[in-house]
Amino acid sequence: MGFVEQVRAMEVLDSRGRPTVKARVRLAGGAVGSASVPSGASTGSAEALELRDGDPRRYGGLGCRRAVENVNEAIAGALVGKVFADQQALDREMIELDGTPNKGRLGANAILAVSIAFARALAAAREVPLWEQFARVVGTEPAVTLPRLTVNLFSGGKHAGEVGPAIQDVLVVPAAARTIDEGLATVYAVYQSAAKLIRRKYGMGPLTADEGGLAPPVQTAEELLDDAVESIVEAGLTPGSDVSICVDVAASHFYREGRYHLAKDRPGLDSSAMIEHLARWVERYPIVSVEDGLAEEDWSNWPALRAAIGSRALVVGDDLLCTNPARIRKAIEAGAADTLLLKVNQIGTLSEAAEACRLARAAGWRVTVSARSGETEDNWLADLAVGWGGDQIKVGSITQSERLVKYNRLLEIEAATGFGVVAWPAER
Repeated sequence: MGFVEQVRAMEVLDSRGRPTVKARVRLAGGAVGSASVPSGASTGSAEALELRDGDPRRYGGLGCRRAVENVNEAIAGALVGKVFADQQALDREMIELDGTPNKGRLGANAILAVSIAFARALAAAREVPLWEQFARVVGTEPAVTLPRLTVNLFSGGKHAGEVGPAIQDVLVVPAAARTIDEGLATVYAVYQSAAKLIRRKYGMGPLTADEGGLAPPVQTAEELLDDAVESIVEAGLTPGSDVSICVDVAASHFYREGRYHLAKDRPGLDSSAMIEHLARWVERYPIVSVEDGLAEEDWSNWPALRAAIGSRALVVGDDLLCTNPARIRKAIEAGAADTLLLKVNQIGTLSEAAEACRLARAAGWRVTVSARSGETEDNWLADLAVGWGGDQIKVGSITQSERLVKYNRLLEIEAATGFGVVAWPAER
């Protein structure tokens, strides 16, 4: 329970130099919580609306002053002076105040910043770690495990400015690691090996994408996957045993007029051919997870994708699901996926994201808690992944402070709790 004394917000910059919202909530008794929210580059059409100013003279129209004003005026006016029994009560007040299906009046960036700041304030008031407070929101038993790392190695697509392969990310999973510390050391070895490979193979220093993934000058996904396997081997590790691979296909972004355009010099693939293509990848490479292998509205073909690769790799929905309970229910009924990529800012409040998490769990799905391409030095995502029992966490690469702050928070939680990392691969 929390009596809200003050709600304030300000505009800050994310890791891409674009504005986002930071909110601060103070409760009676002096407990304070603050939170800044991320922003995505690869966004699904069903995501809640980030409110931007639209003034081209300032940050190319991406300013967040309107969202900040909504926090300081409308949201503060509705919350200050009231007692909220729990997170759900506060979030419900803001949802009703906004009154739109996509949070388009106040802005999901405004609402979410306050939602998370309130959770932090409640944790401070209760003198418990933030992950424990998050566990209360989702209604789970106290955490006993840490999420398995999935870490960006190579990037293409929107994360790399769309100058290389169409797929978005090739990630590595320290599959044999039993701790976060061991997992990070494994990933570091592979990342350094990959950087040396790029320098030797392409005669250039490593360029990095939005989330810190290396962006070598290649044109096909197969080249990225081949380089990933080579990097694992050159690091002295065994592909598929010590280190596995995840692929974020982000197929919606190269789906046009019913066909998937994986490479500029190749004809587009229909849905059946795209599924066969992905199945060959899973057979050829140590791939254990395929994210957004088909477009977000290609609903009729997602069950076939799951049937083709689901016994060997996780079938992950990101743009397909948008952390939206209605879309998750539809996917469960259709048998379209078996893993939720959970991004809280896709839906706009902790309570709604918690409902999405519960739905996925009830269906027997896995949950991967994910950051966005535009992040800040806030580390709340690490606590969320622990508190909500995430099977995997997807933060980005092991460079750039906005990524490292979340990995470092996981190390802190590991040191404080002694929790082990969830098994990988999970029992299928």
